Amino acid sequence: MLVDSHCHLDRLDYDARHKDLTDVINKAQAQGVNYFLSVCVTLEDYPSMAQLISGHKNIFSTCGVHPLYPGDELDEALLLEYASANNVVAIGETGLDFFYSPETKEWQIDTFRKQIRVAIKLNKPLIIHTRDARQETLSILKEEGAEKVGGVLHCFTESLAMAEEAMKMGFYISVSGIATFKNATELQEVIRAIPLNRLLVETDSPYLAPVPHRGKQNEPAFTRDVAKFVANLKHVSLEELAKITTQNFFSLFKGAYK
Repeated sequence: MLVDSHCHLDRLDYDARHKDLTDVINKAQAQGVNYFLSVCVTLEDYPSMAQLISGHKNIFSTCGVHPLYPGDELDEALLLEYASANNVVAIGETGLDFFYSPETKEWQIDTFRKQIRVAIKLNKPLIIHTRDARQETLSILKEEGAEKVGGVLHCFTESLAMAEEAMKMGFYISVSGIATFKNATELQEVIRAIPLNRLLVETDSPYLAPVPHRGKQNEPAFTRDVAKFVANLKHVSLEELAKITTQNFFSLFKGAYK
């Protein structure tokens, strides 16, 4: 049994590629992927995403504002209201991205700090996006006391040193299809060094389809391909990797249930 620990179910192609969400789930379950974390990127998108996944007990959700979706000052009261829902098991996707949007740095930092504070109020873990902002991300997590709730550095592409600092604060490291790319040799070495009991696997669908699906829209069914690749890197069976990463998921996201 596998968990897609990070996917954007509301952004899949339901016109040409999938009939509906049930079709997506059926394809994933045929590949041994039974649980899903549907990740929110804006507060505006949250109600429609929540409606889409309503009634699916094997789909959990998050609520937050992605650093690449800048807007007005974060409405903390609205975030608190949405994120208080029982099915919301984490805050995010939040964090910092100075690679694609360095011009919104101040807004990103302010929004990131506020979301950490909401996570602590609700005692829910954080989903962290970070790119070209290693030191800033770690510093803000430490300054705001994020170790109180922990979380995950999703779609990890950073250094082992950053992973180790995050793990000290109770964070997990999530591996996406990027690890399967031919030019990801440095990332693969980092994954080899991270303890199995701190790893998660994800698709980040509809983005970043793993080998051998490059060029296609990503989907939760491809979690199996990521997991097989990670299992080979770690010299364990797919079954063991699936068991451990599923246990890790439910240990981190205590609001989820089997």
